[in-house]
Amino acid sequence: METDGFVRRRRMTAGTTGNDPGVAGASAGAEVRWLGGRFWGVSESIVGSLTPRIGGETEIQTIDLIRSAQDAQSEDSEPDYEGLPQGASTSTHMLAGAVAGIMEHCLMFPIDCVKTRMQSLQPDPAARYRNVMDALRRIVATEGIWRPLRGLNATAIGAGPAHALYFASYEKLKKTLSDVIHPGANSHLANGTAGCVATLLHDAVMNPAEVVKQRMQMYNSPYRGVLDCVRAVWQKEGPTAFYRSYTTQLTMNVPFQALHFMTYEYLQELLNPHRQYNPSSHMLSGALAGAIAAAATTPLDVCKTLLNTQESLALGSMSSGKGAHRHISGLAHAFRTVYRLGGLRGFFKGVQARVIYQMPSTAISWSVYEFFKYGLTKHQYNKRRTQQMEAEM
Repeated sequence: METDGFVRRRRMTAGTTGNDPGVAGASAGAEVRWLGGRFWGVSESIVGSLTPRIGGETEIQTIDLIRSAQDAQSEDSEPDYEGLPQGASTSTHMLAGAVAGIMEHCLMFPIDCVKTRMQSLQPDPAARYRNVMDALRRIVATEGIWRPLRGLNATAIGAGPAHALYFASYEKLKKTLSDVIHPGANSHLANGTAGCVATLLHDAVMNPAEVVKQRMQMYNSPYRGVLDCVRAVWQKEGPTAFYRSYTTQLTMNVPFQALHFMTYEYLQELLNPHRQYNPSSHMLSGALAGAIAAAATTPLDVCKTLLNTQESLALGSMSSGKGAHRHISGLAHAFRTVYRLGGLRGFFKGVQARVIYQMPSTAISWSVYEFFKYGLTKHQYNKRRTQQMEAEM
């Protein structure tokens, strides 16, 4: 028992206990908190069972201590990180969600830029790409290495609070609804409903950032920066322009997130039935869930991109008279425009880039979120245990 990971605080010596090595061993045993990095703490009730067995020899003390802690595994095992300490769950979910959202969007931003351009209905001849890698190579070669990152700051500013609300509301509603619909078990209906409601909050925060981001991602974007884009859109199109695609965004994201969360939770049941922290299962479940949901909702994403960017060439080709189609407004108008200019194939423009973007994106998001949730929960649990032990002593 030489490492601090096995015995912490108040090692009592034989001298301080009347030279009684048995009492010294029992006192030291009361301070067991981590055993081999696997056990989360052993209560003082275990010490009572240890005391009769402890002799004066160090080897016997060590063997008995390990054996007793192993016997107590079922009673004092590692806490379920899905059930957070009371009063701390909301802040934990929000912080973990904010970090996950920012990392997800920032790491995958260049692919998102390609997706936006490949969804263009009437692209400039210089912006026609064969595939994702061809697009990235040509953008960097002709427009500079930093061009795929234009609009990243707007996305980061929006992604933090949007994902904080997103994950916190999802976790709260999932637990509440599951307790009502299917007490003590996972409910796909609860997961899907919670995902839909969480999407309402997420998109309300994220939509303005999406408008700015996608306008700056387009080929030959006229805006110098984020503030210039915000100012120009506000002055020319009014504040409603930032929410012109909101209903379309919801129409796309509500089924996307419902399918996404239900698929993720279903895969977790298969790959991680005990719901322990398992990075590989979180990553694989997130990637597959994102890919399926992304492919199924691509037609709506094409319409959302058209509403956000108000693509000038598409507007020009749709004009049949003076002042006609100054703006594309509403999902129905966007659907008609996409069909007229691209036919049925137009609704799946950029599907390859969208799936390639969403698979690692959702894998990163879930992995980072579950990691931070686990770490924060573990920290708060240890803090509570320390406070309890100090109060008992």
